[in-house]
Amino acid sequence: MSEELNKIEELVSRLKAYLNTRLSQLKLSTAEKTANVLTVLIAVLLAALVFFLFLTIVCIGLALLIGSWLNSLWMGFMIVSGLILLLGLWGWISRDRWLRIPIMNLLIRALFKDEPHEKD
Repeated sequence: MSEELNKIEELVSRLKAYLNTRLSQLKLSTAEKTANVLTVLIAVLLAALVFFLFLTIVCIGLALLIGSWLNSLWMGFMIVSGLILLLGLWGWISRDRWLRIPIMNLLIRALFKDEPHEKD
């Protein structure tokens, strides 16, 4: 009877060690995935910021150029702002195709990178 009790205690001890190891592995995996997602998001935000600044400067230059052609700076800025408004409306209408789906794919790739794929 004592021998069976020792085996059960050893089994419980090994089960606790296994569960603690799995929990630690899960925590590390979650931390790694969170870091990957945050890295991707920060990189995308920084790239978007640089692109936005570039686009702003180009738009100001274009507005000044058009304004000088028309001899009316405000008219150049109105034309460029109208073009930006049209581009914004087009972007809003096609936001799923150009924003939601690529961002979703990027996050999925970051979350499930380095995971073994199941074969059917």
